[in-house]
Amino acid sequence: MTPKRLNGSLAVASVRRSVEPAPLNAFGLRVGVYADGAVLSEMLAEYDRGRVQGFTTNPTLMAKAGVRDYERFARQVLAAIRDLPISFEVFADDFPTMAEQARRLSSWGQNVYVKIPIMNTRRMSSLPLIRDLTREGIKLNVTAVMTLEQVCAVVDAIPAGAPAIISIFAGRVADTGRDPVPIMRESAAVVRRRAELKILWASPREVLNVYQAEACGCHVITVTPDLLAKLALRNKDLDEFSRETVQMFYDDATRAGFTL
Repeated sequence: MTPKRLNGSLAVASVRRSVEPAPLNAFGLRVGVYADGAVLSEMLAEYDRGRVQGFTTNPTLMAKAGVRDYERFARQVLAAIRDLPISFEVFADDFPTMAEQARRLSSWGQNVYVKIPIMNTRRMSSLPLIRDLTREGIKLNVTAVMTLEQVCAVVDAIPAGAPAIISIFAGRVADTGRDPVPIMRESAAVVRRRAELKILWASPREVLNVYQAEACGCHVITVTPDLLAKLALRNKDLDEFSRETVQMFYDDATRAGFTL
C-alpha cells in the first residue's frame, strides 16, 4: 500500500467503509489507553485499577527503572497480567538475534506483543524480519516508526489476518517542529480495512495528545503515569482550575517562608 502525493501533501488511497465505533473506556474515550513504564509496582497498581487496555515498556524505561534481569521482570509482569496485551522489546541490533529474541519473548505469554524496531542502528530495514515473524504467528509491535511511508511499508509486509501494532512516535515527530496529526490521521486511514492492525500514538508529550489521537482515529495511545493522572482533569472547570493554581502558588510561597 503506497501513499500518493496530492496537492503537495501525502494522501492515502483507501476505500471508506462503515466501522463499528470502539466502546468507551474508563476515561470516556474510544482510543485505547496503554500504560507505558517499567516500574513493576506501578504497572500492577494500574492493572488493579482496571482503567487501561494494555501495557508497553522498552529497554530504556527498564534501565531507568533499575531493572537488571530482563526475563525475571517480564515474567513477573506476565504472571500478574494475563488478559491484556503487553509489549516487550528486542534489544539486539542484528536481525538473526532479533529473531531469536522475538521468538523467546513471544513464548512467554499469549498476550505478548514483541516490539521490533522499524530499522536497526545501521539504518537497515527490519521489513523482511517483520514479514517472517508475523508469518510465524508472532504478534508484533513495530516501533520507532516516524513516517507515513514506513507505515505503508509495514502494512504491506504483514500478511492479512496477522495481528500487529504500528507504533508511530508522534511526540518525536513533534519535537522536530512537524505537526504529527496529519501523519497519524493518514496512518489510521491506511489500516482502516485491516481490523487486525492497530495504529498507536507513541511518545505523547501532553494530555492533549490523547484527545488528538482519538480525533485522528488512532486505536491506541501509550500514556506515562504522569499523563494518566492528568486524564482526571478532563472537562474540569477552568475558573476553578485558575483558583486552584493561585492556591498552589500561595501555599508554596507560605511554606517556603518567602518575604519581601
